[in-house]
Amino acid sequence: MGTIFLFEIMGTATLVLLGAGVVANVVLTGTKGHAGGWLLVNFGWGLGVFAGVYVAYASGAHINPAVTLGLLSSGAEEFAPGIAVTVPHMLAYFAAQLIGAFLGAVCAWLAYKKHFDDEQDPGAILGVFSTGPEKRAYGWNTVTEAIGTYVLVLLVLMFGETPHELGPLAVALIVVAIGASLGGPTGYAINPARDLGPRIAHALLPIGKKGSSDWAYSWVPIVGPLVGAVLAGGSVQLLPLLGAAG
Repeated sequence: MGTIFLFEIMGTATLVLLGAGVVANVVLTGTKGHAGGWLLVNFGWGLGVFAGVYVAYASGAHINPAVTLGLLSSGAEEFAPGIAVTVPHMLAYFAAQLIGAFLGAVCAWLAYKKHFDDEQDPGAILGVFSTGPEKRAYGWNTVTEAIGTYVLVLLVLMFGETPHELGPLAVALIVVAIGASLGGPTGYAINPARDLGPRIAHALLPIGKKGSSDWAYSWVPIVGPLVGAVLAGGSVQLLPLLGAAG
């Protein structure tokens, strides 16, 4: 439990600090990266994952409840070497990831405090912390998040079964690819903790002109990724059967 909490909190906090930080740099008025564009955001989040995975190495570097659930759904016996797949361990991962995401968002706010103070657009402020749809259609938004997360979790699980030497860089590149290809409709949370923890931070932090935290949408980046994770885990279990049948 200690390994899970310490490393998942630190890894997820690193991920969200760098991810929310790149969004703040792009969308907040007066920053040096203002209007840097969508690809800068994609690479910022991808490199945030790269750093977070290294920080959380000892816990298996899930830094995402969808990865934890995907491992459970795949029939894995361990979440990480020496950490058995059990419900208490799974809940510990979830709690640590949520706490880490909250702390990472708070640190991003501190880094850009003066820019948040001057920002007049509530949408830009919320966008630093959490995702939102370009076209609000909850069912389709959920489908988009499920598809993006399916791709992420499937490839993360497959990396454990195939020879490669890219390590965390491979996962980072997948995140960049998902953002560039599938991130347009919803902003690609593909990680329930990454969205919920910062959304809670947005609601609690003393930010002027921050507006609503959009709780009506908040379930989408939770449900969609969890559905995608279960489907990815199930796919990994089916692949050996299909291979044997072929």
